[in-house]
Amino acid sequence: MSACPDKTPLLHGLLDGELDAVNAAAFEAHLKTCEACNAEYLRLLALRGELATPEVSHRAPERLRSNIEAMLAAEAEPAPAPAPKALRRAGWTAGGALGGLLAAGLAVMIVIPQMSAAAMDRQLVAGHVRSLLANHLTDVATSNQHVVRPWFNGKVDIAPPVPELADQGFPLVGGRLDYLDGRVTPAIVYKRRLHTVNLFVLPAGGAGFQGERTARRDGYSIVEWTAGGLRYAAVSDIDLNDLKLFRQTFIAHASS
Repeated sequence: MSACPDKTPLLHGLLDGELDAVNAAAFEAHLKTCEACNAEYLRLLALRGELATPEVSHRAPERLRSNIEAMLAAEAEPAPAPAPKALRRAGWTAGGALGGLLAAGLAVMIVIPQMSAAAMDRQLVAGHVRSLLANHLTDVATSNQHVVRPWFNGKVDIAPPVPELADQGFPLVGGRLDYLDGRVTPAIVYKRRLHTVNLFVLPAGGAGFQGERTARRDGYSIVEWTAGGLRYAAVSDIDLNDLKLFRQTFIAHASS
């Protein structure tokens, strides 16, 4: 599933804030009806956030830069023509040294990110906040679990349970697709009084996962657990104890 080819320039324009108000509004309306473009937009938005984190953004040491620049400058300077054997030997030596320096530079500047729990927390909070700011809380807005769960079929490769928890103080609002850990992810949305609870569901294990845990980040509570081969991550600005109660309530009713 790929984004509409004719919409790609608009997609990047929206990400870069380069669209005028009319085109931005029109493309945001398109995102609500086109799953492929919406998934690509969320993927690029998450990727941009990850590339800005300290874990994957490294600057080569100044000493390494100076050594490479000095080597390149020395290569550019004219030198007396050596004897053939000496020329070959010098060529191998200089080429090997320069190649080694360049390889070292690339090793410093090219880093394969290893998602930590902290990095995953950033993604979870970003997904939660993004859903509130972008007016994209749900793709399917309903309190009927028999509508929300089938809606995910064919859109993601997992089928999370969607219990109704209104009687327990966590009414179901709906569901949507988000983008976490390099994959399109189902998000089930509940309310706790006036507060929103985003429940992200991924395959068990994976990046940044350390089993059942709780965390606080940037004023938001995060609670994670596994059940039935799935990994759940609930995010909200409610009190951490309230979110633990949500976990307990969800687990009790997901299997009933």
